[in-house]
Amino acid sequence: MPQISAIFWDVGGVLLTNAWDRSQRERALEQFKLDQAEFLDRHEMLVSSLERGKIGFDEYLDRTIFYRARPFAREVFKDYVFSLSQPYREVLAVAEQLAKSGKYFMATINNESKELNQYRIQTFGLREIFSVFVSSCFVGLRKPEEGIYRLAVEVTQKSPPDCCFIDDRALNLEGARQLGMHTIEMQDVEQLRRDLRKLEVEI
Repeated sequence: MPQISAIFWDVGGVLLTNAWDRSQRERALEQFKLDQAEFLDRHEMLVSSLERGKIGFDEYLDRTIFYRARPFAREVFKDYVFSLSQPYREVLAVAEQLAKSGKYFMATINNESKELNQYRIQTFGLREIFSVFVSSCFVGLRKPEEGIYRLAVEVTQKSPPDCCFIDDRALNLEGARQLGMHTIEMQDVEQLRRDLRKLEVEI
C-alpha cells in the first residue's frame, strides 16, 4: 500500500464552490442581464490569459463586460462575482483535520485568476490549512496540463507515489495519475473519506 505523505487539493468544486466557472458566469449574466453569446466570445479568448496571470481581473472585465457603458458599476459587478464563492464546510473540515494531524504535507493545485484566488485564500482561511498554493495565476500553467502537476511535486520535493491529488473532474486527474500520483475524484464528503482511507490516510 502507498505511504501517502502529501495531499494536493483542487479548490473550486472540492473545498469551495467554483470561483468563475460556467455556473457562476451564467448566474452573473442573468443577474446583470448581459448577452451570453457576446460575453462568451470574449471570455473564451481571454480566460487562459486570466487564469495564467497574464492579465488581471480588471483588464479581463474591461474586455468582456465594460468595453461599453453599462447601467451598473464595476465594483457592483465585482462584488457580486466574489459573493458567489462559498465554502464546502464538511470538506474543509476534513482538510483541516488532516492538516492538524501534522502527518501530511497539504497543498493546492488549482486554476484561478489572481484576484479571486487571493480573495478565496484569505476569506476562507486556507492559509491555516495549506502550506503551498500551486495556482495557475502564479505558475503560468493550468490543469489539465501535465506541467502543473510536475511543478507541484518538484517545488515541494515530493515523490509522486507518495502524493494524492483530489479533484472533482476526471480530466484534471489524468495528468496527475500519469505522473504517478494517486488520485481521488471527489463526489461527496463521505466518498472522499472512504477513498482517503483506502489509501491508508488516517482520518
